[in-house]
Amino acid sequence: MGLATLTHTPSPMGFLSEILKRPPNEKPYILFPVGYPAPDCEVPDLRRKPLAEVALWRTDDAGD
Repeated sequence: MGLATLTHTPSPMGFLSEILKRPPNEKPYILFPVGYPAPDCEVPDLRRKPLAEVALWRTDDAGD
């Protein structure tokens, strides 16, 4: 679709609750702005690391 996004976590985020008129028990934590990038925008080709590279697996039954 040609859309791009990024995560944005401004601090503090109280302004968003005010703008959206949300009750005090609802607190925003992250924004996901979405839109069409500029024609000359360079978007990095990010790849996830394989699970084996970021996780350790316990193979013994000790501690059960």
